[in-house]
Order: sequence, then structure tokens, then C-alpha cells
Amino acid sequence: MTSTSPLPTADCDVLVVGSGAGGLAAAVTAAYHGLKVIVVEKASVCGGATSWSGGWAWAPGNPLAKAEGVSEDKDTFRTYLREVLGDHYQADKVDAFLEAAPHMVGFFHEKTSLQFVPGSKINDIYGKLPGAGTGNRSVGPKPLNARSIRPAVRARMRHQLYETSFLGMGIMAGPDLSKFLSASQGNLKGLFHAGWRFGFHLLDVLVHRRNMQLVNGTALTGRLLKSADHLGVDIRVSTPATALLKDENGKVTGAVVRSPEGDLQINASRGVVLASGGFPNDVQRRKELFPKTPTGREHWTLAPGETNGDGITLAQSVGARFTTAVKSPAAWCPVSLVPYRDGSTGVFPHIMDRAKPGSIGVRADGKRFVNEANGYYDYVEALLAATPEGETVESWQIADSRFVRSFPLGMAKPLPVPLFPYLRSGYLIKGRTLEELAAKCGIDPAGLRHTVARFNANARAGVDPDFGRGETAFNRYGGDARHQPNPSLGPIEKGPFYAVRVVPGSFGTFAGLDTDGRGRALNHDGEVIGGLYVAGNDQANVMGGHYPAGGINLGPALTFGYIAGRDLAGVSTYEDDHTATAEAQQVRV
Repeated sequence: MTSTSPLPTADCDVLVVGSGAGGLAAAVTAAYHGLKVIVVEKASVCGGATSWSGGWAWAPGNPLAKAEGVSEDKDTFRTYLREVLGDHYQADKVDAFLEAAPHMVGFFHEKTSLQFVPGSKINDIYGKLPGAGTGNRSVGPKPLNARSIRPAVRARMRHQLYETSFLGMGIMAGPDLSKFLSASQGNLKGLFHAGWRFGFHLLDVLVHRRNMQLVNGTALTGRLLKSADHLGVDIRVSTPATALLKDENGKVTGAVVRSPEGDLQINASRGVVLASGGFPNDVQRRKELFPKTPTGREHWTLAPGETNGDGITLAQSVGARFTTAVKSPAAWCPVSLVPYRDGSTGVFPHIMDRAKPGSIGVRADGKRFVNEANGYYDYVEALLAATPEGETVESWQIADSRFVRSFPLGMAKPLPVPLFPYLRSGYLIKGRTLEELAAKCGIDPAGLRHTVARFNANARAGVDPDFGRGETAFNRYGGDARHQPNPSLGPIEKGPFYAVRVVPGSFGTFAGLDTDGRGRALNHDGEVIGGLYVAGNDQANVMGGHYPAGGINLGPALTFGYIAGRDLAGVSTYEDDHTATAEAQQVRV
């Protein structure tokens, strides 16, 4: 729209809509290069779905990998992506991502407060395909003590998702998590680690009323917000964008926002970046696009409620193209529903438990349908395919008593955490025998008994002829290295037996706004819409709706946010990332 109403105004060079990884990456990059940036966030806190994520970003060829002596060329990455993406491979966008991702990591790591740790043991999911990686293609945020963030900024930070924490305390994937799991098996070093970590967490809650040991997604957004604060980025929460502004030539020049003080017109001389989180909470779009979701409500997302497609709708109002030409409209993840005593329902992502030895996933017929140790995306994709039309899309993750005392089963924690709260709420189902468990869950008893018997015989031999579980580095790393001959396979035989109901969910959406390799929005004729950039889940994912590796949401979000910020600042070479404003020189800690 072209504004003619006499609204109060604010002026900036760049307006960013949304404060997740993509939006904050664009804001920090643009501000580092001397631009005045305003970020508006619909929610009352910053961070979006990024703060509730694992925080890992797929960024192949990154400098941290090279520092560890790992050097791979882009052709290797292209080979792997071509194998996985097939007809959805878009050479221009893939090349833009692969070219910029290493520079993105280097820029943030060296020039801002966003330092990374290498994912040296994180493997690509489809390890048998040409070009697949066995580590060092991912980076995660270095843990951060929130005391280093100004209290005013800290107050606007989204907390860790409760379901993926231990009483609000985040646990980082890798050594931190391994030590916590070893504590459940009586390991003294693990017990000491868990004890001091949780002790400091309790102290932080008493003193600061929040978790201060930031890991995973909270560390990623916390470090980006710290960088933005140092660079003078103006961040405004509870301020949704309601309309885009454009000039007589069709260039986007700002937006009207609804602030706590009333409507405001923000003029952005360079342009606007939309990064509002996609549409995982848009029930109507889910109904239209998600398979076997007839009302749009048969799906549970792990994204905050504010992610309802507002950014996409804004872009469409100025002619941008919303593309659904992807393999999958969303980044699937199996989830279980956690009933709380106050009547609310939590959503727990089944990321880790499926690969541990001694657990399987079955449908109502009692049969397995997938390699449970593969990616979370694969689990839901297989569940959707295996469920006949008209039937409820659901499965049960089954385990025995040894498993539940050694590993998490959904949200149910291993020793020393008791199981009775999960049993009392009905989240965890228990049966003295497999047949009793099947009856309580509505599973075919004979089918389950036959499946478990076959699985157990093969697990003892360390093989899975039905689905190949444990045959890739990705599977084995997700298992238990102490368990042999296959870290991902163990029999289910010691009663009582337990089950958790699993349903389709997602981390966010893959369908989105069409862009070019510079992150600029395109119209229905494939032409650039001047002044309008897109990052994060508002953008149609560069992976074409596939999930080749963990971190393919955050890797592209950070990278295309970085690309957009540079483009808006008119930065032509990567060497220019080493030239900073006086304020930027003080950012890194």
C-alpha cells in the first residue's frame, strides 16, 4: 500500500520483520556494515522457533571444519544435494547457499558475539549416498551465560521450550547430553556433571527468575541479540507488521506496524526483510497443504503460536509468489502430546529416543514402518505413507523396563527421575506384558508380539533386514556406542513394557515465498520485487522440501539472512566483511 494517513513515523535504512535466526542474521549483518536497522517482532519476546530449536546449522565447508583439518570442495556438497533433492534441486539457490555459508560462519564467528562450536561428529542423514558427510558440516552456538547480556535485552528473550529442558534447564547435544545420560547409569563423572549443572540452574532461577545457562537455540538467539544490541539495532517487541508500503515504482519502502503505543509507519530507505517464521500455525494453509490433515488441526507444530503466515500474506499483498512446489510443505518431526495438570498440552519432539537400542515404532497393526534411527523427517514421512486414508495418523514408540531407566522415552526421563508422573497423567502407558500394553494402546496384540519377536532375534545379531537400522554413521551415532554389535539395535524383552503415542508434527514450514539467490522476493513472473527480501521459514526452503541433514532450517536461515543484510548494505566482496564501523569493532567477546 501507499500510505496517505497521517501516522507517526520512524525512519531507518532496513526494517526486519521477525527476530529468529534469519531476521537477526540480516539485522546484525546490515548493522555491522553501518546501516540503521529496526527489528519488529509480533511476540512479546524475541527468538521465534529458533529459540526452541537445537541450534545446529548445516553450513558445509565452514572454517571450523577447516581448522580441524577437514577440507571438502563444493562439488562434494553438490553431489550429495543432487542425490537427495532430485528434481527439486535448484542450482542457482543451492550455489548461492554453498558459496555464502562458509563466509557466514566466518563472519559471525570472528566479527560478532555469535561464536560457534564444530559439529565434528554430526553426520548427514543419508550416509549411503554419494557425497554424504560424516561430520564437520554443521556448527552449533557456543554456550552462553546470559549474565553477559544486558538485563533489558535479556528480558525480551524467549525461554527454552519446557518440554526439551530438564525443569527449564537446557542440555546441549553432544558431551553435555552424554554426561547426563551416563548419570542415569550410575557413572560418577556423569553424576557430578549433572549435579553441578542443575545446582547452578536452581541458583539462577532463584536469583534471576530464569535459566541463565544458554545452550542450543537459546544460545544462538542470545548471541545474535547480544550482537544486535552492541550494534545499536532497534528491537521492538509486541509490534506486528500489518501492511507493506511501496512507492510509485513498486519498490517496498517500509511497513505499517501496530505498536503498543498505536499504529506507526516505519520508512526503510534500503528495504524490508520478512523473516516472521513461515506458516506452521496457519490452520487453513495446513488444511490445504499438509497431507492427511483434513481439518488442519491434526498436526502439532513446535513453532510458537505467532508463526501463522503473516509475513507470507504481507508479501502476497505486494505481488510476491508463494510457492508450494516442494516435496513436503513442512519440516516434519514426530511429536507426543504431554498433558499437564492445569489442562494445557505440551508438544515433545522425538529426536533422540528413536535411535537408542531397545525401542521401536509401530502402528495400530503392530508393525514397524520405518528405520526409527533415521531423521525425524523420515519418521513422519513414512508414518504418513503407511497410514491408510481415513485412519488417524499415529504410532506408538515401544520400549521395555531396561530402556526407560537408561534412556528417555519421549518426555519420560531415565533414572533417577521417577516415572509415576508420566504414568499418572496418561502420557506413558504401561503393561506387564506386550499383550496388555497392546490392549491399552489399541494395538493389534498378535501383530505386536510377532513384530517384537522378529525384531529381537535380529537385534541380538546386530542386523535389521527390514529397514537397515544401524547401517549408517548417522544411525550409529544416535545410538549407544557401548552397545554392541549394533549401537542402535537392542532387544525389547524385559517387562513391564511401555509406550508413548506419537503423532505428526513439524519444526516449521518448507513451502514459502519464492526468492532469488540474493534473498530478494520474486513476483509471479519471476521478477525481483524491489526492496523486499525474505529469510528464514518465510522463504521457500533451498532444499526443496527435503531433509538431507540436521540443521537445514537454521543453516539456510542464517545464510540467506546474512546474504540479505550484505545486499542491502551494498557489500560486494566477502573481504568487505572485515571492514567494520567503529561500533562493530566492539562487538566480539
